Amino acid sequence: MAGFVGNGTVLALSLCALLTLVHLASLAVAAVRLGATRRASAFPAGAPVSLVRPVCGLEPFSEETLGRGFSLSYPDYELIFCVAEAGDPVVPLVRRLMAAHPHVPSRLVVGDERVSDNPKLNNCVRGWEAARHDWVVLADSNVLMPPDYLQQLQAAWRADTGLVCSTPVGARPDGFFAEVECAFLNTLQARWQYAGEALGLGFAQGKSMLWHKPFLEERGGIRALAAEIAEDAAATKLVRAAGKRVHLVASPFEQPLGQRKAREVWSRQLRWARLRRVTFPLFFAPEIGTGAVLPFLAAFACTGGPAPAAVLLGLAGLWYGAEYALATKAGWYRSPRLILAFVVRDAVLPFMWSAAWMQSAIVWRGNAMDIRPKESARLRASPGAA
Repeated sequence: MAGFVGNGTVLALSLCALLTLVHLASLAVAAVRLGATRRASAFPAGAPVSLVRPVCGLEPFSEETLGRGFSLSYPDYELIFCVAEAGDPVVPLVRRLMAAHPHVPSRLVVGDERVSDNPKLNNCVRGWEAARHDWVVLADSNVLMPPDYLQQLQAAWRADTGLVCSTPVGARPDGFFAEVECAFLNTLQARWQYAGEALGLGFAQGKSMLWHKPFLEERGGIRALAAEIAEDAAATKLVRAAGKRVHLVASPFEQPLGQRKAREVWSRQLRWARLRRVTFPLFFAPEIGTGAVLPFLAAFACTGGPAPAAVLLGLAGLWYGAEYALATKAGWYRSPRLILAFVVRDAVLPFMWSAAWMQSAIVWRGNAMDIRPKESARLRASPGAA
């Protein structure tokens, strides 16, 4: 019995040490990668760019985020807005912005193409096909573009690049649960994106994507991104299959959040978790260890008497102090409540991870979507399936 207890303690201590080491290493790698000066870009200087922005509905920051696209310090680009329905409430705003900036070539394309179960991808198809230039950026409507937005994307283009992306970074949270969303987006998801890319495992992110149009056209065009329920997952697999790599911008672009309710944060993060589970299950499975719950439980199991409180406080200081330091170094949102937001996020993660394995359906902008791989879905729907 004593040997069993001893072995259990060693295992718990080893698990705690391993997960803490991985956590700190990922933060360190991301910190080095973010904002780092890299090799010279292979992007043709000054090449004209088509900027395609799918829009749907009005959000608190829509005028600012959409308006930023007209103020880019780039010599030759066009703006193409895509909307599925002519009666969408965002249409008057887009038309007003276009009229106020006649010096920027811009168009509004109305109507989608039902190439997939992904409404955003369907909304982008006509805009992509209308793009006049060989370099095309697909950018979500809530990306807050700096004046050198296009230059930052282009600076990450290398000879081996198939796609340049930017993960979103939460900014301007209004309320505690918006800060929890920042905790998810910034020092968790963006951190792992940059750490992975630094180690040669770049994953596409649909917020901002710079494509060389001929490259994608040779592989089926934008419709090829319907191969997966998430267009960024399909993009990652397409680029890797072509022997190319996904690269990230030096520093990610902000997404202003405003107010968030707890239910909204849970729903959005669970949707993304389910998409990751379906499209990259082997990478999603270890996500259960990215939060602090497992190492904290392991640390608790290793100690007894009055020691656990001090041990757990010390471990929490190490975990969250390092995470806060990354936010500081990267210039991301920080506040005294952010540490509590980290704790809430990590407490939720095991439940979110478990829920992601339990269902294969999501709801996005009112659209119910079956996210099972198409072949699997067809098999289960056939009369002869078990």
